[in-house]
Amino acid sequence: MREAGSVLAFDFGEKRIGVAVADLAVGIAHPLQTLHTEANKTRFAAIEALITEWRPVRLIVGEPHHADGGAHEIGRLARRFVQRLEGRFGLPVTLVDETLSSHAAQERLQSRGVRGDKLKAMLDAAAAVEILTTWLDLRQQPQKKSRDPP
Repeated sequence: MREAGSVLAFDFGEKRIGVAVADLAVGIAHPLQTLHTEANKTRFAAIEALITEWRPVRLIVGEPHHADGGAHEIGRLARRFVQRLEGRFGLPVTLVDETLSSHAAQERLQSRGVRGDKLKAMLDAAAAVEILTTWLDLRQQPQKKSRDPP
């Protein structure tokens, strides 16, 4: 049985965290906001408010990698962020490869005429949309059935 309800996604960064939301029945991600703080106490208070408001059934966090697939320092920090989310909120958290999500978000925004400071202000939440869309797309792919050995 598939999950029902809302899902929050995070584009984790050391200075900013972009946030997006989707309702699983509709399957379309929308940007919510960008958290502009490095202070964990402030970050998690804002995340708690979002969780209270949206009541998600799952959280999604982007995990960056280098273009060659190698480990990225922010990836280590993102995995630590996942552990904190799980510990504080008791919700399932899924990591999703976010390679090039910010680049895709920037291209999408620029193609719609968004430039300069407005682009910068919208980029992290738009990247969270890209991450969440990736997860939603993966969720829609047919599950491969395992074959019993002969």
